[in-house]
Amino acid sequence: MLQLLTKNINIQKIRGCASAGVIMSVNNSLYLGPILAFGSEKQKELFINPFTDGSKVGCFALSEPGNGSDAGAASTTARHKNPGWILNGTKSWITNGYESEATIVFATTDKAKKHKGISSFLVNKPIKGLSLGKKENKLGIRGSSTCNLIFEDCEIPEENLVGQPGLGFKIAMMTLDSGRIGIAAQALGIAQASLDCAVEYASKRSAFGAPISKLQSIQNKIADMALKIESSRLLTWRAAALKDEGNKYTKEAAMAKLSASETATFVSHQCIQILGGMGYVNDMPAERHYRDARITEIYEGTSEIQRLVISANVLKEYGF
Repeated sequence: MLQLLTKNINIQKIRGCASAGVIMSVNNSLYLGPILAFGSEKQKELFINPFTDGSKVGCFALSEPGNGSDAGAASTTARHKNPGWILNGTKSWITNGYESEATIVFATTDKAKKHKGISSFLVNKPIKGLSLGKKENKLGIRGSSTCNLIFEDCEIPEENLVGQPGLGFKIAMMTLDSGRIGIAAQALGIAQASLDCAVEYASKRSAFGAPISKLQSIQNKIADMALKIESSRLLTWRAAALKDEGNKYTKEAAMAKLSASETATFVSHQCIQILGGMGYVNDMPAERHYRDARITEIYEGTSEIQRLVISANVLKEYGF
């Protein structure tokens, strides 16, 4: 699928395509990541190898209609029935929901243990007992499908349990750390594409006898946009480097995601301001960048959640 999205498209343009960015990020970080870290060799063979060349994508099923940012409140259940598991419940806001051919699902196996009673499972798609909700009509990232996954007595093999029972919450939190770096990169692509659009327009659009790029108010906007992009880019690179080196990066990933997502919103907003009326119509990409940017402050942990993660880690570093 990703091959089809990127075929014959200039890399300067594809970095601003938030739909392509999130399709790849969800597959690589949220779906493949936990299998690579916690899956068995058989699981890796079946659920990783076919999903690494762009011909297939996977999805990540954690959120539910009633739990919002409370990832530990999983009402979806997995009941053990020798020799397998039976899943019941609904997962919401699932990116790649329609196109994916497999998903990693987080479900409660022991309600008494609360978040320590959540386990993770691999589910092939399509499968009996799993249906898809309607495609959500979204503000942005419209090239990426989002829907509910509805499990009704969905039976999966015993060996589809990822890791040990009760390890699901830990797997989900570690996976989200990694996924936040991917969303930070997506947000940076939107922000950079917005700046590119604004600079090109400002250099060609004339007013008062000269390009508007000569106006100090426009130059101030461009300076602020470039500053926020470079700052967020360095935070994102730092988080990615720490991950590659095998070091802890929870705080840094949250910082990168928070900074880059708010930068994308700010820069895409300023891009429309520079373009004026042309920024409000779909003849130019500015309005799409603005719509796409908004989701980066919401999924894989809202900006409010990122601030909680950052502050908790800072206080821990200070011994509190």
